[in-house]
Amino acid sequence: MIDEAEVRKAVVAIIKAIGEDPEREGLVDTPRRVAEMYAELFRGLDIDPREELAVGYELGHREMVIVRDIPFYSMCEHHLLPFYGVVHIGYIPDVSGRVVGLSKLARVVEIVAKRPQIQERMTSDIADAIMEGLKPSGVAVVLQAEHLCMIMRGVKKPGSNIITSAIRGAFRNKTETRTEFFSLLQGK
Repeated sequence: MIDEAEVRKAVVAIIKAIGEDPEREGLVDTPRRVAEMYAELFRGLDIDPREELAVGYELGHREMVIVRDIPFYSMCEHHLLPFYGVVHIGYIPDVSGRVVGLSKLARVVEIVAKRPQIQERMTSDIADAIMEGLKPSGVAVVLQAEHLCMIMRGVKKPGSNIITSAIRGAFRNKTETRTEFFSLLQGK
């Protein structure tokens, strides 16, 4: 749970530390706004993404399911600057053919993204949540993002895309399954 009062105090301290006046007209409400924003941006800290996958349907479907281009926004834990992009998820249902509503996968992404994060962990956490919550035969997650910490500070390289993947189960064990997944992602 975000302690908004503590965030407000911290923002006042930051405003003073950068040499500004927290009582200046344009800044007087900034601590409250930042506290409310952080409560929204980090709401995934208190939610288990696996719970989104609890309700499924045993349809007997045993073929690959892919949801591509799920947008996300997250906060880099190193600089507390945003990174954003898209997530692609593929899974193969277990022997019962259990599937979930496709919006549930987007909700898993949303929950995991709403935490102070690094892209590599986010990718793995999404894959692990799906493996544990849905128990498919396999899951593949590809995350493509731009990081404001690389764009507006440091190396200042706009347009740089970072791509990470997490492969579990049948996608890791079967080359042809992994190849099919990546081939279908390319077929935009």
